[in-house]
Amino acid sequence: MRDAFDALLARISPVDASLAPKAQAHLDDLTKPQGSLGRLEEIAKKLFLIGNGQPPKVDPAVIFTCAGDHGVATEGVSLFPQEVTRQMVLNLVNGGAGINVLARQAGAEVTVVDAGSAGGTYPEHPRLVQAKVAPGTANMAKGPAMTEEQCLKALLLGVRLADEAAQKGCKALGTGDMGIANTTPSTALYSAFLGLEPQGITGPGTGLDAGGVSRKAAVIAKCLEVNRTAVESKDPLKILAALGGFEIACIAGLILGGAANKMAVLVDGFISTAAFVAAASFVPAVADYCFFSHASSEPGHQAVMRALDARPVLDLDLRLGEGTGAALALMILRASAAIYNEMATFSQAGVSTADA
Repeated sequence: MRDAFDALLARISPVDASLAPKAQAHLDDLTKPQGSLGRLEEIAKKLFLIGNGQPPKVDPAVIFTCAGDHGVATEGVSLFPQEVTRQMVLNLVNGGAGINVLARQAGAEVTVVDAGSAGGTYPEHPRLVQAKVAPGTANMAKGPAMTEEQCLKALLLGVRLADEAAQKGCKALGTGDMGIANTTPSTALYSAFLGLEPQGITGPGTGLDAGGVSRKAAVIAKCLEVNRTAVESKDPLKILAALGGFEIACIAGLILGGAANKMAVLVDGFISTAAFVAAASFVPAVADYCFFSHASSEPGHQAVMRALDARPVLDLDLRLGEGTGAALALMILRASAAIYNEMATFSQAGVSTADA
């Protein structure tokens, strides 16, 4: 598996930055004051580079909502019982979750992925990928959450899904998560990869009060201490295996696979951004292909965005996960592509420029 993963990493290359002036010249020639469409222009240029100089395109698009359970849930870090993950997977495949509603509005397909939820298999469903690595991770407060082999399996699952989407002609993919207690491993990953202190970035997750947040931060600090050898190794695979989750590793694989296939990747909120941090630790060039969909209302997300010198597309106080932010941001990317492709230029429209 490691050979297959290393081969995937070798497929990822930065976008061709030499194409940027061509994109900028086109944007500046559109019938508007230069820069007047703000970040829509910035997004359009990034899409142009992702497409290697082809007209920006984000359709067809697919959103993968990846599910997994976490042994650390037994430490009392979530208000909700672990059974909710499984219940929500069924709700997702039946079309009743928030992501289903928003994806329908965005014109995107939703695929639910069981990367590692507790329990056995689910009833077969065309929108469900059953690829359970294991029925939940081990308790990372007592040792590594996953073995390195399990982590690689989850990473390669995400890569395979991205490859299959690309083969079907998809131009963009969105990431989403479902997993009770998964803000805990995500926060631990931010601490390990970015050097952020748990006390400063731990949030309420599903709704913990101040005391609960404090206890959760203490659990995360314990997880980092117990897995200190992995953290100090600076090896992304060891860190992700020790402190991650099956759905988080699967999302990291989706991000890596999306970049390898030169697709636009819409990274959802707090959980998916942790997967991005892991993916970028393997290959920093994945950032060329990724858009941070929204600013999560989880308190630590702002600190993470500052650490990454990143600016999300939207800021709507979301913290649901599932890929909901990705669905909403897809509409902005689609609008940006349309501006680039459909708006007339000054020469085409016969409109005088400011210099004329």
